[in-house]
Amino acid sequence: MANIRLIRRRIRGIRSIAKITRAMEMIAASKMRKAQERGLAGRPYSEKITQVIASLAAMPQEQGTNSLLTGREQPKRIAVVHITPDRGLSGGLVSSMNRKTASFILGEGLPASVVAVGRKGLEFMRRTSQDVVAEFTNLGDKPSLLQTLPISRIVIDDFTSGKVDAVYLAYARFVSTAVQTPVIQRLLPVTPAPATPGLVAEYLFEPRATEVLSALLPRFVEMQVYHAILESIASEQSARMMAMRNATDNAEDLISDLTLVYNKARQESITTELLDIIGGAAALTQ
Repeated sequence: MANIRLIRRRIRGIRSIAKITRAMEMIAASKMRKAQERGLAGRPYSEKITQVIASLAAMPQEQGTNSLLTGREQPKRIAVVHITPDRGLSGGLVSSMNRKTASFILGEGLPASVVAVGRKGLEFMRRTSQDVVAEFTNLGDKPSLLQTLPISRIVIDDFTSGKVDAVYLAYARFVSTAVQTPVIQRLLPVTPAPATPGLVAEYLFEPRATEVLSALLPRFVEMQVYHAILESIASEQSARMMAMRNATDNAEDLISDLTLVYNKARQESITTELLDIIGGAAALTQ
């Protein structure tokens, strides 16, 4: 009977865990949809500012006039904005991001400064003795552009002052519910997209185009950082939803296995009791 009670207790415990993981899956799915909606809402602005910058950079008289567009011939130091979740329970997303960034830094072979966005990445960078120059945690599931501006300001100032020669974004790109891809994307110097033929002629700039470009480039960098954070949040919630779904499925499979073991143990116990009763009755008749 002790065996049966232990199995029954385990089944109750696993059933409670399955309820929790199912609830977490539903919460993650809701947050993932909201993160996708925020990313889609900012896409028209991102596309338009990219077009305008491409048009400005395509003007011969404007090329090389802004420090954010100017690359360094022999980079001596880089900076990486490493974006990860604050919480775990998201499958292999955190470890994949950490491995991707660590491999990139080793592959570059240059001294690197790290701006850690998210507690999990910050802990990893500290364990591996990286040069963490700034940390940002607890941005929440719905960060505003205003909350992410300090991140952009740090990397812009370090790049323009010459402390670093290139800045990269490391984040998890949301591909689909089941796929999140760790990516490394160069943020600075800005590489304008090729201008669409005939697009330059559609704009009249006031004040001069150089001043407009100088004002737009920081906004472009800020939007890139904000978009990467939104992508990371959507990837985190998607990975957590899948991890919790798998945990729920595993719990239900374990409950089925334990129920079968419980039924066999109960049947064995009943059979043993019947044999004892029959044996006692036979002894009395003799």
